[in-house]
Amino acid sequence: MDFRGLVVVRRGRATRSAVIFSLAMALAGCGTRAAVNDTFSLASVPIVQGQASTKRQILVPEPAALQTLNSDQIVIRLSRSELQYLAKAQWGDRLPKMVQDKLVQTFDNSGKVGGVGRPGQGLAIDYQLITEIRSFEISTEGADTAVVEIFAKLLNDRDGTVRTQKAFRAVAPVQGAGSPAFVAALDAAFAQVAGEIVGWTLSSI
Repeated sequence: MDFRGLVVVRRGRATRSAVIFSLAMALAGCGTRAAVNDTFSLASVPIVQGQASTKRQILVPEPAALQTLNSDQIVIRLSRSELQYLAKAQWGDRLPKMVQDKLVQTFDNSGKVGGVGRPGQGLAIDYQLITEIRSFEISTEGADTAVVEIFAKLLNDRDGTVRTQKAFRAVAPVQGAGSPAFVAALDAAFAQVAGEIVGWTLSSI
């Protein structure tokens, strides 16, 4: 015996049936069955070109995010005030952790910094890249579009001053249908934002 329910983040009108997922719940005597979601990762790592190398070392803490983005769920925006999670799909980890990992990897792959790492790795830090995920979603207002916006702040770790700060935003059209198409669009938008953040950081230190 199963109950089928909605798992949504709702702010506004009634739910849209296209973006729901079913959760099987076991009752006594009915057996046990686990819900299975397709799991996705951020695949693209942008190549940063045209910036001079530096011996500076950079710390990349985990980005801040509102609770709706601080999870492994993939967010769908139905309107300005209504959000839901993508049906039967999830990220392979919490979104802020995935964004942190990809930013570190992008710095590493650039070969243009003296060192880059996460808190607790013992680097002699020159700068911290403080970030906040403001949007990481599929917008269904009009044509389906991936929207990624990350606010970045470059902090001088020696004296605690903010060197510079900037918001980075990218959009990418969803080409196709279903979860893989949504994730591919989010991946493309994030790759653009990550590349711009790393290039901006290198040009600012």
